[in-house]
Amino acid sequence: MSISELQYLVVDALEDVKAQDIRVFDTGPQRNAKSPALSDLFDRVVVATATSNRQTRALAAHVQDRAREAGYPVVSVEGEETGEWVLVDLGDIIVHIMQPAIRAYYNLEELWGTHPVELPLPRPSTHKGHSRKDEDAAPQGAQA
Repeated sequence: MSISELQYLVVDALEDVKAQDIRVFDTGPQRNAKSPALSDLFDRVVVATATSNRQTRALAAHVQDRAREAGYPVVSVEGEETGEWVLVDLGDIIVHIMQPAIRAYYNLEELWGTHPVELPLPRPSTHKGHSRKDEDAAPQGAQA
């Protein structure tokens, strides 16, 4: 599964359970800017807001379920006990699901937000021979 397909799967899963203010950030090496990667551990960070502990847990569970259904492993999950901030590690994508006060306090957009991925995400190409180079050729602008 390409990073584009995985990020689309994550955003769809979050939208299914009514997450708010979903943001996707590219943390991998910037092909056009020739700048180093923000992280060598993952290529995307997704940040979303939930309105309650229950919704935070439901969002995290739905992201995990959708990833597993697609055959993508869930590396780990943190924070389900309290439900204020749940992190779902999918290897190439890290998903942060937070309640509004926690999101405002930690302000992850300031940390990871130098290369936002424009939403709505373009549908990934499904033709044979599709490579990561093909998906990275498309420009990525700032989110409105």
